[in-house]
Amino acid sequence: MEYMTGPATSSQGNILCCECGVPIPPNPANMCVACLRTQVDISEGIPKQVSVHFCKQCERYLQPPGTWIQCALESRELLTLCLKKLKASLSKVRLIDAGFIWTEPHSKRLKVKLTIQKEVMNGAILQQVFVVDYVVQSQMCDDCHRVEAKDFWKAVVQVRQKVLHKKTFYYLEQIILKHRLHQNTLRVKEIHDGLDFYYASKQHAQKMVEFLQCTVPCRSKASQRLISHDIHSNTYNYKSTFSVEIVPICKDNVVCLSPKLAQSLGNMNQICVCIRVTSAIHLIDPNTLQIAEVDGNTYWRHPFHSLFHPKKLEEFIVMDIDLVRDRKQGAGAGVRSNKHTLAEVWVQKTSEMNTNQQYHCRTHLGHLLNPGDLVQGFDLANCNLNDEFINKMNPHHVPDVVLIKKSYDRSRRQRRRNWKLKELDREKEGADTDDERQYQDFLEDLEEDEVLRKNVNIYKNANVPVESDTDEEGAPRISLAEMLEDLHISHDATGGEGAEMLTE
Repeated sequence: MEYMTGPATSSQGNILCCECGVPIPPNPANMCVACLRTQVDISEGIPKQVSVHFCKQCERYLQPPGTWIQCALESRELLTLCLKKLKASLSKVRLIDAGFIWTEPHSKRLKVKLTIQKEVMNGAILQQVFVVDYVVQSQMCDDCHRVEAKDFWKAVVQVRQKVLHKKTFYYLEQIILKHRLHQNTLRVKEIHDGLDFYYASKQHAQKMVEFLQCTVPCRSKASQRLISHDIHSNTYNYKSTFSVEIVPICKDNVVCLSPKLAQSLGNMNQICVCIRVTSAIHLIDPNTLQIAEVDGNTYWRHPFHSLFHPKKLEEFIVMDIDLVRDRKQGAGAGVRSNKHTLAEVWVQKTSEMNTNQQYHCRTHLGHLLNPGDLVQGFDLANCNLNDEFINKMNPHHVPDVVLIKKSYDRSRRQRRRNWKLKELDREKEGADTDDERQYQDFLEDLEEDEVLRKNVNIYKNANVPVESDTDEEGAPRISLAEMLEDLHISHDATGGEGAEMLTE
């Protein structure tokens, strides 16, 4: 008798498939995988072709019931969106893996490869791989539909300024462009006294109002009108209107303050010149160089108005100038400007050169003027002023002439201007012949005021050759260091990730 030297090993036996008779390892179904798949389809009930909606205007996909999301091609977000379309049918199986199969970007098709498992026939687990075809259908989203309609809006911001010059609006336009506050607007409409901004939601309009209150001195009020009302769900549909009124003061205006306001600003003279309007009104006293800022709240408590129409500016020639040195300040005087120089000037109107009539005044432009220069100003000695404060002043305290700014050759400045500004895309109610002159005035103000152009994006104009920053005439110019390159984005044939890949 022979004994086995090694331990006994057990081997699993094979059985025959009950369908085809092929030897297979034992399993609960007693069938091979091929026969099991012919008997059971675990992907049954899962749709093999599904539709997804895509907005070509904003390049977003619809996530039911009403949410539009931004997704790049073959991204996690897009895969999640596709799987949510199959969420109900995938609840009966176990999802093992999912991934995209590459398709042509212009084919309007997305293919997702799914791997699923399911328990079948007496506890046997079957795994299957199949492809779901997604058809991309174009559908305009609600936001883009409102933009295209141009008449559907939920809120409007009406910005008004009761002045004859649009300098403040030109400055406000550049601030809006710099901070991109115009991106949520449905449209911008220009009317006689200001601008109207239309929005699809009340929140965007409120954001614009808050921005305006921080940018320019103004006051606002809101109202709303009931459009419809659902008595069953107790929902209301309103259209909101926000009225924003900017103070009626522009740069280079001559104003007369009330005695109470002039005393509160440091005992400055009542007749002042507005040198800048930003978030406050910046005033300077041409007799003492004292400067002050008046915010919106202070202005509405103590309102004052411009004494002259901008077209009343007259041209004078400087006959003689004498700088004022070491002037003593009175008691309680405020801050004096370090950027200006006080001077006594004798001027004569260019329209009265055949006479001997000269005018004497003090000015804050002593650092710019020389004998023979041309300067623009207002003639107070030969005009009728209808203002409650200046009519009560002592006539000896009212100057004969208030000089505003030095005069340069405008045509030459336009030819040498090698920069430009961007503009809002807006609808104009009617073309005003004076708009171009006012816009040129604003461009000249930017060249002359360094503080004002810090809040403005200035772009280099490639069509104008670059010249030296010095000017024979001495006219102020903007240096190349302050200019931005105007970016032109050309169309890329390959495109970025998810960019214009599903558009026709």
